[in-house]
Amino acid sequence: MRARIRPPSVRILPSAMTVAAICLGLSAVKFALDGRPTEAMALLAGAAVLDALDGRAARMLNATSKMGEEIDSLADAVNFGVAPALIVWATLLQHSQIGWIVVLVYAVCIVLRLARYNAMLNQDAPAYEKDYFVGMPAPAGAIGSIGPIAAKLQFPGPWWDTHWAEWAVIVWMIGVSLLAVSAIPMRKVHTFAVKPNMVAPLLAGLAILVAASIQYGYIVIMVIIVAYVIHIPFAVRYKGWLAKHPEVWDDKPKVQRQARRAIRRAAQPHRRSAARLGLRRPGSGQPPRNTGR
Repeated sequence: MRARIRPPSVRILPSAMTVAAICLGLSAVKFALDGRPTEAMALLAGAAVLDALDGRAARMLNATSKMGEEIDSLADAVNFGVAPALIVWATLLQHSQIGWIVVLVYAVCIVLRLARYNAMLNQDAPAYEKDYFVGMPAPAGAIGSIGPIAAKLQFPGPWWDTHWAEWAVIVWMIGVSLLAVSAIPMRKVHTFAVKPNMVAPLLAGLAILVAASIQYGYIVIMVIIVAYVIHIPFAVRYKGWLAKHPEVWDDKPKVQRQARRAIRRAAQPHRRSAARLGLRRPGSGQPPRNTGR
């Protein structure tokens, strides 16, 4: 009888991906110290991709373990805390008197952010809380920290050698650090609901983004940062509304949006009709708008 050949175990694949991510992150630091920031940012992006995939691979393969979780936490601290700090220091703040202090603050804030995230995993919270991060997540902080490098490479010039540029980078890094340890809610990307008729346009937009990142990588990084910053006030507002309406906590996002619109219309029933007719509030001092054709 022919012996059955068993396939090699794949349970170590997620941990192997995590270790590979650490290697990419540390290699990014090496390239930055060698004066090659473009390659450093590319390796850091590769580390971020592997970090996003290792957890999903572990769940798909049923290969989750306590050791894997610990390795993943250490990898996040290295790839999104230590590596970006050293890359920014080597590229932009190496000759600054307080540059090393600034990047140390950033790295410590990212580590504190990761520790708080791990401590909050087992806390009981309403269902809607799971759709939001508390503070800027570590990967977003890493992308934000290299934003000034992308700006310098895209728009080079003598201004980057001035004290104004140095202080702009310092203020930027401090801002990213404070956002990481803040309590500001930020929406998790995978919780956004996509309508069925928007799947094809979204995939087309993703293809355009990938193609643009190859040709215009620095601009893509800056666009991602700007888009993420713009979403923050909307996330704060929407989470605040959810906190005041526990009756919709268990509803789907579409139902929550419908309930929000209904509550808004009920609170201001004449707002739309008054705006459409060009009416004004008594005592506003503004003449009515002429809607005649």
